Amino acid sequence: MFKKILIGIAVIIIVFLVVVALQPADYRVTRSVVVAAPPDAVFPQVNVLKQWEAWNPWGKIDPAMKLTYEGPAFGLGAAYAWVGNNDVGAGRMTITESRPNALVQFKTEFFKPMAGVSTTEFTFKPQGNQTEVTWTMAGKNNLLAKAFCLFMSMDKMIGGQFEKGLADLKSVTEAGAKK
Repeated sequence: MFKKILIGIAVIIIVFLVVVALQPADYRVTRSVVVAAPPDAVFPQVNVLKQWEAWNPWGKIDPAMKLTYEGPAFGLGAAYAWVGNNDVGAGRMTITESRPNALVQFKTEFFKPMAGVSTTEFTFKPQGNQTEVTWTMAGKNNLLAKAFCLFMSMDKMIGGQFEKGLADLKSVTEAGAKK
């Protein structure tokens, strides 16, 4: 009887691992907003890392989050690291490409609660006197992350935060544009 139980448990574990291994490794989360301001008003809100403090959604989750800045104040090579509570974790973002009023791309490294690396980018597309801002994060899940994503998708984990951040980015930029 005990042997049958052990075999049953082993079969369940093997089936679970096969299901996890067959999950797609790639993930992509994208959200957009239209801001009533030209790209040259929106772009610095993303490209100048200290500007993030006004609209970063994770800063609102943990107001005590510690930020450190490295490299230039903006553009290629600018970086910031964060250490926060369990909801925010710890990580680092470094600008890897910056095209004025068009694109800011980051290497995003997560250290806690789960290690990982993603590519994050913001694109800015003019629409008359407005700008469509698109925030995208893409990367690959390891086996542990694939298992986690069986129960909670990356889109559900961070999509809502992207929406909040973009809404705040819109408010901050539009308020500045009116001055």
